Amino acid sequence: MSATCEHCGQSAATATAVEITTDSGPKVFCCHGCEAAWQWINSSGLGRFYDHRQPGNAVNAVTRGDDYALAAVAAHYVAHIDGQAEVTLDIGGMHCAACAWLIEAVAARCDGIVRCDVSLSSHRAVVRFDPQRTNLGEIVAALAKPGFAPQPVIAGETSERQVDERRRSLKRLAVAALFGMQTMMLAIGLYLGEFHGMSPSTTELLELASLALTLPILLYAARPFYAGAWRGLAERRPGMDVPVALALTIAFGASLLATMGVTTTVYYDSVAMFVLFLSASRYLEQSARHRAEDSAVSLARLLPDAVDRITDTNGTERIARSELSPRDRVVVRAGDTVPADGVLAAGSLTVDEAILSGEARPIAREVGDRLTAGAGIVGGTGQLLVERTGASTELAGIGRLIERARSGVHRHGVADKLATNFVVGVLATAALAAAVWSLVDPGRVIPITLAVLIVACPCALALATPTALASAATVLSQAGVLLVNSRLIHTLGRRALILFDKTGTLTLGRPSLAATHRPGPADDGDVRQLAAALEAHSEHPLSGAFAACRTDAVLAESVDIVAGAGVEGTIAGIRYRVGNATYVSELVGTELPFAAPLDKTRVYLGHVGVWDAAFDITDELRPDAAATVQQLQAAGFAIAIASGDHSGVVSQVAAELGIDGWHAELSPSDKLELLAQLRRDDRAVIMVGDGVNDAPVLAAADAAIAMGGGTALAQSNADAVLVDERLQPLVELVALAATTRTLITQSAAWAIGYNLTAVAAASLGWVTPWMAAIGMSASSLLVVGNALRLQRVGHRSTSRKQPLTERPA
Repeated sequence: MSATCEHCGQSAATATAVEITTDSGPKVFCCHGCEAAWQWINSSGLGRFYDHRQPGNAVNAVTRGDDYALAAVAAHYVAHIDGQAEVTLDIGGMHCAACAWLIEAVAARCDGIVRCDVSLSSHRAVVRFDPQRTNLGEIVAALAKPGFAPQPVIAGETSERQVDERRRSLKRLAVAALFGMQTMMLAIGLYLGEFHGMSPSTTELLELASLALTLPILLYAARPFYAGAWRGLAERRPGMDVPVALALTIAFGASLLATMGVTTTVYYDSVAMFVLFLSASRYLEQSARHRAEDSAVSLARLLPDAVDRITDTNGTERIARSELSPRDRVVVRAGDTVPADGVLAAGSLTVDEAILSGEARPIAREVGDRLTAGAGIVGGTGQLLVERTGASTELAGIGRLIERARSGVHRHGVADKLATNFVVGVLATAALAAAVWSLVDPGRVIPITLAVLIVACPCALALATPTALASAATVLSQAGVLLVNSRLIHTLGRRALILFDKTGTLTLGRPSLAATHRPGPADDGDVRQLAAALEAHSEHPLSGAFAACRTDAVLAESVDIVAGAGVEGTIAGIRYRVGNATYVSELVGTELPFAAPLDKTRVYLGHVGVWDAAFDITDELRPDAAATVQQLQAAGFAIAIASGDHSGVVSQVAAELGIDGWHAELSPSDKLELLAQLRRDDRAVIMVGDGVNDAPVLAAADAAIAMGGGTALAQSNADAVLVDERLQPLVELVALAATTRTLITQSAAWAIGYNLTAVAAASLGWVTPWMAAIGMSASSLLVVGNALRLQRVGHRSTSRKQPLTERPA
């Protein structure tokens, strides 16, 4: 009987061991759980998982999904976005690319799962699903069947996996350092012995001691390199671990032969130094990644564990934050942190929103103003009317954007393919050098081959772009820009046109009701409440103008929303519409009795045969809109406006901002047509918007930027999000993008130049293995250091707030 479990790879010599007979022969498992997972994987046609899985990686944890099927529990983790739901899962038992492939394959077979994005680096999966067809409990149970342990988390929360990963890496680095230093000390003795004479018995003793010290390094500290090499070969995409593993194997094999007396030269010191340098580099890289993750973790730690909820008797009760529900009222006072998204229902507060928007100055909030989870209360006391909790808060949304940014910013297929081709070239060069030197000087074949394999640094080439982009993302986050997709950095370097939405983008998105017009006698309060009941279901910025008019006594049912047009619903048995004139007139069926205003946005309300009211709405320009537009124009960008508002309002805004190109009264489909027209000049179009009606054009543009106060749908289609209410970060984004592209070019040029020179020098025998190890590590560190310069440059630029004068490259 085999002693290895067919599923998890661990020992099957246990009391719970199970043996079954299959068409391919007997199979042994360490327990019934692994047997069930193996049976399910093969019966589902996913047996290829075992062909590609990295050896030695156990997948034996199983998670029950019963608890997560409870609505109260799932509500803490699941966010609802545009009729769909989204959850972030930490995947226990995930180890390699084959695991990621299996998870995505399982998810694709699950009814109701719309999309599953698995990140191998963070061991997390972001799952988008239809809540009408499945639930969190079913998803967790499905992903647990292959043997994984999926754990729902609020985006940004830390996990035990990260702690274990850091601990293992530190242990490997410690082993490499401890035994490596001892090996180097013995190597000095061996080198000196060659010049000053050393007895054969002493040489043999030192070589045996070096062998004993090198074995822990090779078997434990170097294990990730061998695992990575095997994974790359299995996937037919060899990475830098392949030449590393090959060099270590050749060096150790040649040293072992020398210790046995077959050859004369040992390379134990080269093995030790190489593993030590690479382990240190990888530990630093991992620490940087964890620090980036910790910035997201800090978001989840902002919220309080308990809150004071106001009861029906106007008293308070202390409850866990997870028990909060929409429509609850919570007491917030100085020193507290806002526990959920909502509206200030009573009192006045001074709020610190620096963690969310980057605005260092406290902001005054009055009744009716919105409060965001995570904001700190500096002064005052008030009551928060809760609207969104848990995974649906804006804070959790930022966490999900960070999760998406981790995978979006680091996906660089061209660089990865170039690095793969480079590895193949290095292997071929090493083979050619070995063949040539075997004819010229056979005694130098091994050291020259080792030098070629070691000195080559495909990691420097592969790191050039992602490290610069990661640094850019860090600097931009400090400036109030969350970079989600790196294509924006490259698009800003083209001859681009920046297309702005008006309402909520160039304007503050805080509309106020200026006037109400009626065709006949009626109560203003009645028509405003009717409009407010309909607008309560809309995410359009203009709906906020009616927030103060909402009442529980007037509610809309059977609501239908038409993006860019308006809202239709039934109130007290009557079908109403609120929106633009064209949309409402389709239901009313009579001629419009109101004259169009010249300088205000107008919204209409009506039902069959009756125009109930017309509402004039005003919205102020953002204070920094004019300066931002001027600086972008000075940098060489063309600026235009695309708005659904009527031409009088749009033309006035364009004139105030100095924008010549403006387009008004556009539906979402009209904006898409405009986008196609603007592209005819072979010019990239960058869309900046915030609303549901902007989502299609944001998704279709060459690059897209969403406002932080905009809708979740708009943000999900954006390449960057401005997390506060300022437009000025756009200027900093453009300037930093130019610097980032310069650093990427510099790093890539250095990586290519270094490798061509170093490989050639090593092939000619000018570089020893220990020199190659130093050169390889130094090359990677130089590329990383060059990328980190961006943080210093970015910090100075964001501190000085200098005007933008550089044109896009």
